[in-house]
Amino acid sequence: MKLLRPILLNLITWSIVLLISFPLLWMIVTSLKPQTELFRIPPTWIPETVTFEHYWRLLSETPFLLYFRNSVVLATSTTIFVVALGTLGAYSLVRFTYRGRETLAMLVLFTYLLPSVVLIIPLYLMMVSFGISNTLVSLILAHTTFALPYALWLLRSFMEGIPEDLENAALVDGASRIGAFRDVIFPQLLPGIISTALFTFILSWNEYLYALVLVNSESVAPLTTGVMSMLISAFNIEWSLLMAASVMMSLPLIVVFAFLQSYLTSGFGAGGVKG
Repeated sequence: MKLLRPILLNLITWSIVLLISFPLLWMIVTSLKPQTELFRIPPTWIPETVTFEHYWRLLSETPFLLYFRNSVVLATSTTIFVVALGTLGAYSLVRFTYRGRETLAMLVLFTYLLPSVVLIIPLYLMMVSFGISNTLVSLILAHTTFALPYALWLLRSFMEGIPEDLENAALVDGASRIGAFRDVIFPQLLPGIISTALFTFILSWNEYLYALVLVNSESVAPLTTGVMSMLISAFNIEWSLLMAASVMMSLPLIVVFAFLQSYLTSGFGAGGVKG
């Protein structure tokens, strides 16, 4: 019985893993099949002929690279804004005492609980009044509004784990407040900053609703809306190009997550325990 139990647990675990990863595997396999093999019945689990023609068509005959560049600019800029504002905000909430500090922290979390669709019309009217509607800047600001609250709480949890005595010792030794933050707090906070940056980048990279409503120009569309409008219509779906585009859209996130997954999981753990 003692030997049977771990075997059963392993079988159940691997069955769940295969079930979850099946859509990803099928997406990769489909992207490598020739056009004549896509709709064959029964379907082939392994391509009889591996081809990269769909990737070549995607890169040479469609504006995929333009959408890819827009997504990189959008996700990177949003991440920089959110991490900078979240770090300063978390430092203020943890290290300084002032009236309404806890209320302010709760209000920030409350904004994260609101559905994204509630903020779309106010944000759109604000972008129009600022004269930045239908631009990447409007999307960066919109993404910052829904990513910043959770990032602030995540960084606050990490900041609370840094002993205040370390900063006080630096101040006693003659360091300025900024110098103590740079030399003492920042190195200790770096794992939290990396996990927050990863969370924000993934959130912004995959966001669809705001991009659909706030941007209607192809020149500034990110991958999520650009690929959908390019390959999916009311009468036809380009399955081969769609699968190739999905693989290429997923690739940057998979690579980044593979190298930095420990920071992301530790960040979620810290938020869950201390938040």
